[in-house]
Amino acid sequence: MLNPEDRLNQPAYDGNQIQVLEGLEAVRKRPGMYIGSTGEKGLHHLVYEIVDNSIDEALAGYCDNIEVDILPGDIIRVSDDGRGIPVGIQPKMGIPAVTVVFTVLHAGGKFGGSGYKVSGGLHGVGASVVNALSEWLEVEVKDGQHIYKQRFERGNIVTDLTIAGDTDKTGSTVTFKADPEIFTETTVYNYDTLLTRLREQAFLNAGANIILTDKRTDDYKTVTMCYEGGIKSYVEFLNKERGSEVINNDVIYLSAASGDSTAEVAMQYNLDYSNLIMSFANNIHTVDGGTHETGFKTALTRVFNDYGHKFKLLKEDEKLSGDDVREGLTAIISVKLKEAQFEGQTKAKLGSVEMRSMVDNLVYTKLMEYFEENPSVAREIFDKATQAAAAREAARRAKELVRRKTAMGGAGLPGKLSDCQSKDAELTEVFIVEGDSAGGSACSGRDRRFQAILPLWGKMLNVEKARLDKIYGNEKLMPVVMALGTGIGEDFDITKLRYGKTIIMADADVDGSHIRTLLLTFFFRFMRPLIEEGHIYLAQPPLYEVKKGKKTIGYAYNEEERDALTASIDGEATVKRFKGLGEMNSEDLWETTMNPEHRIILRVDMEDAAAADKAFSILMGDKVEPRREFIEQNAQYAGELDI
Repeated sequence: MLNPEDRLNQPAYDGNQIQVLEGLEAVRKRPGMYIGSTGEKGLHHLVYEIVDNSIDEALAGYCDNIEVDILPGDIIRVSDDGRGIPVGIQPKMGIPAVTVVFTVLHAGGKFGGSGYKVSGGLHGVGASVVNALSEWLEVEVKDGQHIYKQRFERGNIVTDLTIAGDTDKTGSTVTFKADPEIFTETTVYNYDTLLTRLREQAFLNAGANIILTDKRTDDYKTVTMCYEGGIKSYVEFLNKERGSEVINNDVIYLSAASGDSTAEVAMQYNLDYSNLIMSFANNIHTVDGGTHETGFKTALTRVFNDYGHKFKLLKEDEKLSGDDVREGLTAIISVKLKEAQFEGQTKAKLGSVEMRSMVDNLVYTKLMEYFEENPSVAREIFDKATQAAAAREAARRAKELVRRKTAMGGAGLPGKLSDCQSKDAELTEVFIVEGDSAGGSACSGRDRRFQAILPLWGKMLNVEKARLDKIYGNEKLMPVVMALGTGIGEDFDITKLRYGKTIIMADADVDGSHIRTLLLTFFFRFMRPLIEEGHIYLAQPPLYEVKKGKKTIGYAYNEEERDALTASIDGEATVKRFKGLGEMNSEDLWETTMNPEHRIILRVDMEDAAAADKAFSILMGDKVEPRREFIEQNAQYAGELDI
């Protein structure tokens, strides 16, 4: 706090210090507020915002075809055959409505007018935000009589709206190039990321025809997506993609309507131990769930328990948990409502309270009817849930045994953990190290003030093929659970996390990759918030040491760096390839892999939960055929194979 004398010497804090950002300046000043980030995720969000406007036209029943082209130079073009953005003069602003849409925040046809019954939210900032964050943007509108065009640069009007020709067609085309001044990390679009999102939209809008074309090379890639089965087809697709063996051959489909709101659910059980539940509101993927997802989960648990008690499949004092009834479930929840309320512009969570009771009533009433009309299917699904409950009880007993052993043994931390001095989770990090030899080097080289070391040995359990009861007491995994302190599964509590960073440090070979994958599978299935909130990292130890005589010149993490280092040396260079972390002495390990000032660590992020779920199911699951197909399709992209 400043003393009185210093306060007198400070510049005046008056009206001159209050900055007013006009027009789209605010978006360019703080883009993360509107699109989440200025990295790859935010870049792709620009496309989603424009496509969502076309999807809203499809929702309103006016659009059948949507085309998305990635043009050379990573230019995006989105075209639809909807009504076309209005071109008439907007009374309040005195300029064409299409100009207002692209230059004024919170302007659009979704604020209670008759233009849309339902849409992707009330924020109304999509088109103007994309315009603000684009180097340039051009819009073309066909209104059934004329073709109108207008160009903008970094949110500013460059040309007025003009008539460029005549037509009897309707629709809108938006072409834009993301601004490299904003997206400094990358302006290159990932085809597979866009394909996943657009396929999702095609499933959610049964009958809509969506075409994605990558025109950045002469060898065009084009995918046409149209699914008459809607979200039923989506569930079938997800289970097929994951290689899951289904229990009920037919997807259970439930739907209801009330006023302007509709809700539909498609669900199918399989023999997996994990579940995949995806929820949508007005076609927006609500990755953080919300009221509709809560209503679904609550009703599902109630249906199983009431059905079980009614038909004597459960004893009076028995009760299935939410985890029990969701094991092996693939489900899509899609709601559409007139005034959707989301938490945040990126619309990750639905907050509309009325959708909880609507989905709850739908699932409870119609799923109970389905079970009563299809008792054999209900019994198969019920057996799956009761097996999960038995495994949960076995896990509880195993957990209590671990707790008793911990209480008798003392501190409650694994014996091989070399803990750090600080207890502040914001500052601390734990290295999970492969092998005792590397663990010894890491312990000697670390900064014990904030770095802890946990050595593991041998291959660990593949949790993709195991329930929770197999994990408690497992000598490879329980040390990790005990060290992190959060618990696992339904007991997980991230507020008890002991280290801000969990860094997997394994050898740069096949065995090391396998260990990393097994640990990531475990974190994804049983401690997922660690990944979602950015606590999991991968260490990147160097592959080569380059010396001149006895003096180390530097370390290289790939062949290019190695060649550059050796070329820079006057005289003969000696190159050593590390076979494992155990070969590095403590000083070298600290300097290259553990020192925060010099090291390279990769944070594990999860852009798409469904894609991650699919990858773990295919690569780590029981089914061989999906894994073979994955390898055959992706072998061309593999490099530096250690075979």
